[in-house]
Amino acid sequence: MFGRLIKGLFLGLFIGGLAAAALIKGLGITGFEAEHFDFLAYAAALATGAVAGLIAGKPIWAQGAGIEGILKTVFGALLGAGGMFLLQKFSGPSVDLTKFGLGDAALGHLTVVSLPAIATLLSIFFEVDNTDAGKAVEKGGARVAGKAPAPKLRAPASSRLADSDEAADEAPVASKKAQK
Repeated sequence: MFGRLIKGLFLGLFIGGLAAAALIKGLGITGFEAEHFDFLAYAAALATGAVAGLIAGKPIWAQGAGIEGILKTVFGALLGAGGMFLLQKFSGPSVDLTKFGLGDAALGHLTVVSLPAIATLLSIFFEVDNTDAGKAVEKGGARVAGKAPAPKLRAPASSRLADSDEAADEAPVASKKAQK
């Protein structure tokens, strides 16, 4: 559990850091404060959430992860947009990071803070959610969910009884026991 938490933390920081770096270095957008950046803020949050859904937890390229990966991508994008809305609404104190070329705005409006925060929260959620509790176990060529039941090793009652007078007397009792 703790390992998954740490993996989600690093994966989210990596995904969000790449998204923020692409916006800062590629487009020169250090903050989402101006009105015309609202669309871009939500588009970046949608894309960041979708990428976190594709990669975090069970990645899309893993065996049998097709539908799960699509669902995580869709919900990751929606949760990313919701996270951006919350960050825009409750933006926090203003921080000056112009020395580093990262802008001067409230914490929720800074690209370098908002996108890694969204990606990290989603990655941690998807990693912790990805447990092996329901994983199928290979048993003799057949896939069985959970533990296989113990086989009955007792022979039928008719084969255990000898051909004697005792067997004739105990046959009805044995068949009643077998019915239970």
